[in-house]
Amino acid sequence: MSIAGVQGITEADIANYLANTPGFFERNAELLAAVQLTSPHGQRAVSLQERQMEMLREKIKGLELKIIEMIRNGQENVAIADRLHRWTSALMLTANPSDLPAVLVRELKHQFLIPQAAIRVWGVAEVYNVLAFTQGVSEDAKSFTTSLTMPYCGVNSGFEASRWFEDAAGVVSMAMIPLRQGAMTPAFGLLVLGSPDPTRYTVDMGTDFLMRIGEIASAGLSRLLPVD
Repeated sequence: MSIAGVQGITEADIANYLANTPGFFERNAELLAAVQLTSPHGQRAVSLQERQMEMLREKIKGLELKIIEMIRNGQENVAIADRLHRWTSALMLTANPSDLPAVLVRELKHQFLIPQAAIRVWGVAEVYNVLAFTQGVSEDAKSFTTSLTMPYCGVNSGFEASRWFEDAAGVVSMAMIPLRQGAMTPAFGLLVLGSPDPTRYTVDMGTDFLMRIGEIASAGLSRLLPVD
């Protein structure tokens, strides 16, 4: 006969009684030794104390795994911060403004293991207007870049900017990061990152880090713009 059928007493009643009567097992200590449960690691019977120890070990193991994951994430974040620092330092140490686009792209690829990257800047001071990084940008591409309120990540669907890569045919996924001096100002450049891996840049990925890259790049490249 089940416990629930004894004089209307339910398992919930028993559980509630035990929870509110802490002295019960002190007065009936022999019950703890007598209770036998099935082990989750086999069909053998174990005592209540042994089952509690197994549950505690499983809980500790789960906490250890979470701690290991937290440490790994922390180490990855430190590594990313170090790479970002080295990239930013390289930009700041570039004395000649006309060298900035090449340094920016080269160091970005090196620090973050990016297969391909390219950049175009427009609206620059007249002295820089004949350099390679200002060429080959249509008005449509400039308008499209200004329309981006955040970096675009996704499949390479034949964007004009994809033709700026050294090996455009090898780029399957790409990120496009608009460069501007303020949130509400027209873009003055576009930084593009490309990869043969279709999962490197996807529409559902976070863009916070790419936005920081864009902000730092914009600040550095603003030296190319005309002085008001």
